[in-house]
Amino acid sequence: MTAPVLVVAAAIVDDLDDPRELLAARRARPASLAGRWEFPGGKVDPGEAPEEALHREIREELGVRIGLGAELAGPDEGAWRLSDRYVMRLWLAEVVDEGVPEALVEHDALRWLPTGQWHEVPWLDADVRIVTALAERIGTAASHR
Repeated sequence: MTAPVLVVAAAIVDDLDDPRELLAARRARPASLAGRWEFPGGKVDPGEAPEEALHREIREELGVRIGLGAELAGPDEGAWRLSDRYVMRLWLAEVVDEGVPEALVEHDALRWLPTGQWHEVPWLDADVRIVTALAERIGTAASHR
């Protein structure tokens, strides 16, 4: 069995220090995923560091620059297993330089979801547990203020 392909994604929030909204991106393709929501990101190219790949993917997909916060480590050797073919690493991030994200490539819509409403869009099946873990982490962080 070949090793799964590493993909990277960003949980883009409105403010890394006090997150109140999460950006969700609706897939436009392939047909089997169209209409479902996900964290923006993509594959890591050979020789590319995961963080570099994430910055590149967000510029390509959303047309903005991001600042990275902490990584949300997953339960599968630090990553999140999406399928037999893919594993994902995910970082909290925020838009920098006053940019406004746009659905440029893989997506046909973007939506800022307020805290408490993060599960109100039909996420890709593999992302549902990540949204839950992220909400728990953000909620825990918020309760320590």
